[in-house]
Amino acid sequence: MTVTREDALAFATRCFLRGERVDVQAIAATLGLARATMHRWFGTRERLLGELLADLGERRLRAIRSEVPGSGGPALLACFDSYNRELAGSASMRSWLAQEQERALRVLTSSAGIVQPRMVAVIEELIRDETEAGAFTARVAVPTLAYAIVRLAEAFLYNDAIVGIRGDTARLREIEAALLLEPI
Repeated sequence: MTVTREDALAFATRCFLRGERVDVQAIAATLGLARATMHRWFGTRERLLGELLADLGERRLRAIRSEVPGSGGPALLACFDSYNRELAGSASMRSWLAQEQERALRVLTSSAGIVQPRMVAVIEELIRDETEAGAFTARVAVPTLAYAIVRLAEAFLYNDAIVGIRGDTARLREIEAALLLEPI
């Protein structure tokens, strides 16, 4: 059986979700790949981590949105709040942040990285879906709103944390509600 890039990414994701260190050499050896193959596919360990986190985030946001009833701003808020709470409670994320805080923050929050741009894109997609359905009208440009939601989540969940995830999901929800819900 030929091992694919997707197989390697899935294996790395399973390691991460178990709270294990994502070790490129160990993954290559376990899958019977040359280290050069892993390098060709992912470049650096940080890029591999970025890819697996972005993939997980995209899939979870879409899955959560498909489970949240309703439409418009209230549904978007419920979706984002559920995702944020899940992220804040993630043992694997806590473990990684505790072990590699500087690297983790760089992978998660860099606009030049993989995670942040892809999270902005999936949130923009979810907002556009509601907009196109006539269920939501953004008060600012949709790309700006999506970017703001991601940056707020970074700040309230893990950015500037001394160790681990701050997990201030209640205050984050308040701010997201101000952006997504019509004023009363």
